[in-house]
Amino acid sequence: MSPIDTLTFDLDDTLWDNRPIMERAEQEHHAWLDDALAVWLDETVVDEALRQLGRYGEGYTLEHYLQRRLDVARRHPLRRGDFTWLRERALVELLEEFGLPRSAAHLWAAAAIERFLTLRHELTPYPEVVPMLDALRTRYGLAAITNGNADLRRLELAHHFSVIIAAGEMLTPKPDARPFLAALARLGSTPSRALHVGDSWNEDVLPAWRLGMRVAWIDKRGEDPGALPEGVYRLVHVRELPALLDQLGR
Repeated sequence: MSPIDTLTFDLDDTLWDNRPIMERAEQEHHAWLDDALAVWLDETVVDEALRQLGRYGEGYTLEHYLQRRLDVARRHPLRRGDFTWLRERALVELLEEFGLPRSAAHLWAAAAIERFLTLRHELTPYPEVVPMLDALRTRYGLAAITNGNADLRRLELAHHFSVIIAAGEMLTPKPDARPFLAALARLGSTPSRALHVGDSWNEDVLPAWRLGMRVAWIDKRGEDPGALPEGVYRLVHVRELPALLDQLGR
């Protein structure tokens, strides 16, 4: 096998535990929108019909929001991986149905999404991640490939990565091969000289392996796919990656 000179990383649930981050961001940005909109309608709006709309959150719950996002994704399949766009589009539609004029719906949806993104980036990587990346970037080219809307440029981790691929916003979410190939091309590497690190069997392991990359599968959910294909290595936590790389380098 060719020596490994490039590492590509998934982000959510690979470098940090994403579930509590998203649960908090989901709840709090929805509550923020309900409260802020109520104040605006009560204290600023002069149109009496708008002032009588009541509380947005009473008629449009988080479940309505989730179902509308799924509906928007079905209607716009090319944007299915652009989660920020789906969220904002769903909010615009719901706010218009609530009774806001289109211009106000767009303004409030944008404000709510900015609140969501602020909360979404209030995260802490696993404690081993920063020292691990500090060491690895001296030996390998590092790229991040994510379907999520975590923007590394808003995090202190950004300087570890020479390449950052927001696959969903490129409209080519994993398991599409193009984000992997784009990352490798920018780093001047090839699949045979690269290893991908990620937690999703379908979105990380299979597409990278089919390209000819080796894969460190972070199996945090304890899945059991049976015998692993050659070149796929099962890890319980990303902290085990340096030991795997040392083993593969012997």
